[in-house]
Amino acid sequence: MYNFMAAFVLCGLVVIIGEVVSRITRAWVPSVFVSAVILLAGYWTVIPKELVTDSKLIPFGATVGMFIVITHMGTVISLKALLSQWKTVVLCVTGLAGMCAGCWYLGPLFMEKTLIIAGLPPLTGGIVAATMMQNAAQNAGLTTAAVFAISMYCIQGFAGYPLTAICLKRESDALIREFRSGAAGMSSAADLQAVADVTKLPEERHGILTIPERWNSPILILTKLGIVAWAAMLMGSWTGISGAIWALVLGVIFNTLGFLDTNALNKANSYQITVFALMMFIFDGLKDCTPEMLIQIAFPMVMLIVTGLLGMAVAGWAACKVLRVSPWLGFSNCLTALYGFPFNAIITESLCEEVGKTKEEREFLMSRLFPSMIVGGFTTVTITSVVIAGIFSKML
Repeated sequence: MYNFMAAFVLCGLVVIIGEVVSRITRAWVPSVFVSAVILLAGYWTVIPKELVTDSKLIPFGATVGMFIVITHMGTVISLKALLSQWKTVVLCVTGLAGMCAGCWYLGPLFMEKTLIIAGLPPLTGGIVAATMMQNAAQNAGLTTAAVFAISMYCIQGFAGYPLTAICLKRESDALIREFRSGAAGMSSAADLQAVADVTKLPEERHGILTIPERWNSPILILTKLGIVAWAAMLMGSWTGISGAIWALVLGVIFNTLGFLDTNALNKANSYQITVFALMMFIFDGLKDCTPEMLIQIAFPMVMLIVTGLLGMAVAGWAACKVLRVSPWLGFSNCLTALYGFPFNAIITESLCEEVGKTKEEREFLMSRLFPSMIVGGFTTVTITSVVIAGIFSKML
């Protein structure tokens, strides 16, 4: 009864169960953590260790899938939103620099340098950074480091969610007191429009390289992504800078020129299956994790998170002082690195619903909190983490 289709179905069920649990718990239990636990327990008991290989989802996820997803990310970056929230961008980059410094200089007190190199990029971002570091660790023959990268990706949300909730609650309480006292004005139409703008994709560009829509089939969209990703790999080999970084940069450039469609993978109806392949490639590394290895890396995982957040807090606080931004909101923006979109939106919306007692109060809180939280996720997970992973993957 077991064949490649059965393996594919089992992989899908593992992810679905994770998504259901995450939805029931309002994202407080990360879906990737649940899926990882199911697979890990399964690998130790009844699930074949070659499940992901048997499903035929790799090597696509580790090669073509990874590069076209990174290129696609360049087509969803809203430069307008980034410019309108430039303080958030500067703050988040500074916070991640502090996280890297904290892990790099304090981490060696608690763990090997290879674990820091493998685990730090996933801590600063999401699935792409985790995939890059797992792939680099496996290619270097560092099995424990590869598992460490996966583990960081799966558990980082447990630190990010409660800390963000605490910081945003402090910020929203202060804002709502100002609002109720009359010290803060009502949300203007421009404020409310800013909330809508940060969730909008960039407008479809029509540049000199735009292909007429009637010829722009899903296969052509995928091929264009492939051409740009291929060019990025060539640029990487010529310059010594990671091809992943070039893929992100060229994605933005060729989207601006009109060659790449905005939100390209979704337009080609291929985003979910590609991310599914990426996710299962990451989880495939768990087959090498033994109970002894998990115990061995548990303490380093905790300490990497602690040292990273300490560095982020110090650097973020300094940036908040210079930029005259509330430290509570500023640290919340930086913490989006630990979970990204859509969890930043879910946490912010839930808190505004809880604190705001009227429609006007909720709109006021959303106008003050939501734009910077969304831009924070773009800055940390979509952009900066890919750059960090591109640099660190060369170190293994």
